Amino acid sequence: MNCIFCKIVSGEIPSKFLYEGERVVAFEDLNPQAPTHILIVPKSHHENAADLSLGDPSALLEIFKAAKQLANERELEGYRTVFNTGAAAGQSVFHAHLHLLAGRALGWPPG
Repeated sequence: MNCIFCKIVSGEIPSKFLYEGERVVAFEDLNPQAPTHILIVPKSHHENAADLSLGDPSALLEIFKAAKQLANERELEGYRTVFNTGAAAGQSVFHAHLHLLAGRALGWPPG
């Protein structure tokens, strides 16, 4: 498989994990869209969050636990979590991943 996130999870591409649990890892986004921009990625490959919810719902739960832990560790006043599902929604890596964004005003609606 030629998935960049699978290669990061396996250690083929080195990365500093900010969080590593049984089912997920987290690391800084290389193209941050906010002062805090962390990607939280399941260790198992699922194309998107919808597929992850069916294939490994425990990983989906751990993703949100990791987001809360990371936000608490960084003492974030607030944060946004985003899953992009499908190219039309901005997904560019087709391995489910949650964006944890914070550190600046985040407008609504997004996009």
